[in-house]
This record gives sequence, structure tokens and C-alpha cells, in this order.
Amino acid sequence: MITLNDYLYCGDTILKILQKYITDLRKEAKDTHNEIDLIHCNFLIQVRELLEHNDFLTVQSQKIREFYNYMAKEYPFLAFTFKGRIKSLIRAEEKFNGYIVEYIYDYYLENGRCPSVSELKKRLSCFRDLIAYRIVISLPKCHLKPGENSETEELKYLYEIANVLPGFLEERGFTAEPANGIKESNSPLLNENAKPYYRDYICHHNTNEYRSLHVTFYDNSSRSYIEVQLRTKEMDDIAEIGAANHVIYEQRQENNRIRRDEIPYGESIYFDDAYERGKILLELQLADLDVNMFSAINNSLINDGCGLYRGRLILPYEHLSRFQNDLIE
Repeated sequence: MITLNDYLYCGDTILKILQKYITDLRKEAKDTHNEIDLIHCNFLIQVRELLEHNDFLTVQSQKIREFYNYMAKEYPFLAFTFKGRIKSLIRAEEKFNGYIVEYIYDYYLENGRCPSVSELKKRLSCFRDLIAYRIVISLPKCHLKPGENSETEELKYLYEIANVLPGFLEERGFTAEPANGIKESNSPLLNENAKPYYRDYICHHNTNEYRSLHVTFYDNSSRSYIEVQLRTKEMDDIAEIGAANHVIYEQRQENNRIRRDEIPYGESIYFDDAYERGKILLELQLADLDVNMFSAINNSLINDGCGLYRGRLILPYEHLSRFQNDLIE
């Protein structure tokens, strides 16, 4: 079985690595008549094209910046950041294989058998977050009125912004994609006409778990999908440096172990391959890698100049709250 890990120790550029991996994976897929690995190749081609030909992101990010300007005008008292990224190669590879493992596992539990190739192929057309933008807001304490709670007020503004976003971007050539009932919001702060588009990880969470609002758009100009995430600063801290970051990692490892124990080895070659590829990626020691423009001391101290492990940034816009000494009227 060919894996991404096979190509991470020879000093090649990330584009050369992708070229070799795609070529070898496609040859093996044809030799073994593995239709899922052919879809895997097409997915990797999308990643390569984004890393190699991304001029359209200049135009796209300018449209996103228009919403930044809207927020700066409507919410001058808020501090907020807009960031965009192209998903890193390792994260993209983890997600593709993880989705196969999760789907086959869920299907097996429900039906007592693994899905057919056609059923699996149909579900592998759902990757729409290779390009993602994140909006993080914070309400400075000096703007809180007596008796107000910062978390409550920030949540109110977050959902208020979420209500505006789909219509704003649709006027600029984007189409909001239905979430198909996944993590459907029950928050009274989200308008009924906006609820079909959002995956609400805020109202579906436990203490210290990941919280965010996610919405997917199709950019009709570039013919690409983007995901937009909306969070408060506290939510972002929990996701990036807090409990959710560690908890999610631990959950992924435990969930993978449970899934492997549930489905007998040999029951599905697609499950077996995806599980092994995901497992060795999770065990990767970044300091041992030899990839051009990438260095690491350990799995925390990383200098990634190529998009191997950390996403390539598209736009970083920062808005500092104005009128720091004034109360909101």
C-alpha cells in the first residue's frame, strides 16, 4: 500500500511530493482496480492545483474583505480578525482517509455490512473546506455596560453577524450551500432563513469542546467551494491552544482504535487502507521529515513554509476596537 509518508524523507518540494504520490497511487489503483484510490488521486490533484494555481484567491479574498469593511463600519467597537488558509497537505490527507473510516464504520454499525463501492464513491464528493476563512470576534471589557456578561454579548454579536453573512456574499457571486441538517442550529439568535446553511457547533457542545459556526459557499467566479468559520476569541482559544485541541486529538485516536476493533481486518480493503494511512499520519514525528521549506524541532515547534503541516495563509486582516474609552450607545 502506498502512503504519503513514503515521500516525506527525500528533500523534495511539496509539489514534487504530490506529483510522485499521485502518479504512484494512480498506477497502483489501476493495477488493483481500486476505484476509491482513483478518487483519492483526484482529491490530491485538487490540493496540488490550489497550491500551484491560486491567483483567483486574490479576487476571492477581496470580496471577503468587503465583509470585513462592512463589519468595521457596523461594529467599530468590536475587535476582530479575518484569516484565510488553504488546508495543509497532511490535514487534507488525514481528512480524506478519516472520512472513509468514519463513513464505513457508521454504515457497518447500522447495516451489518460495509457499503458498496458506488455508495462510498457518492459520499466522497463532499470535501468543501480546502479553502477556509475564519472570523474571530472579541468585545473589549470597556464596552460592557453594568450588569452585562461578555460571553453573552459576544454570542449575540456573533449570531448577528452570521445572520448577515449569507446574503452579503450571495450579492457578490457566492452561493450558500445547505448544511443538510448536520449540526442544525436550535439557537434563537440565528434567523430561520439562515439556519439551513449553518453547522452550529456552539449549541451542540459540552464543556471545553470545540465551538464554532460553519457555513459553506460556492464561489461562482472561481468555481470553488469555501468554508467560513465564525467564533468568539474564547472559542478560538479553546480550539487552538485549549482543551478542545488536545481533546480532539485524543478522541481521534480513541475513535480510530474503536473502529478498527469493530470492523474485522479484510472486511473492507478501503477501510483497511484508509485506517492505516490515517494511523501512520497521526504517529508522524515531524522533526524526522525532510521536505523542502519545512523544519520542525518537535510536533509543536514547527516552521512550515510550504503548506505541508500548516495551512497556507490567504489573508490576515485585523481590526482593533475603536473608541476604547467609550461605552456603546
